[in-house]
Amino acid sequence: MSTTHVPDALAEIREDFLALPEAERLQLLLEFSGELPAVSDEVADHPEMYERVAECQSPVYIFVEIEDDVVTMHATAPPEAPTTRGFASILVQGISGLSADEVLAIPDDYPQSIGLTRAVSPLRIAGMTGMLMRVKRQVTQKR
Repeated sequence: MSTTHVPDALAEIREDFLALPEAERLQLLLEFSGELPAVSDEVADHPEMYERVAECQSPVYIFVEIEDDVVTMHATAPPEAPTTRGFASILVQGISGLSADEVLAIPDDYPQSIGLTRAVSPLRIAGMTGMLMRVKRQVTQKR
């Protein structure tokens, strides 16, 4: 596990997962799936602003805004892909409100650190890692 600083919101989410028995972690991920914030009408009206996360089997799209050095992450993922929606929701909730530097400092191995590597397929973990990498790239490009 990386020793770089994990922002408080993401650290709390990780602690919530790790506090549960492994068998119950998938249920928590599904709860996050239901908490993926809807994108604003302004963002929804401009699908060209979204980037497809190719690492995800499901059609996941992300868009990052930075205003006054505050990052807001938007993501869409289909309801029929609840684990993917859960991962997107974790990142949206954990990243939105951070500064650009805080986002860029998130350890690349964060998706592997939340205790789900045996509950979901490696492909799903790779998808969450892909989302994180694309967020970081967008932050770098937009700052």
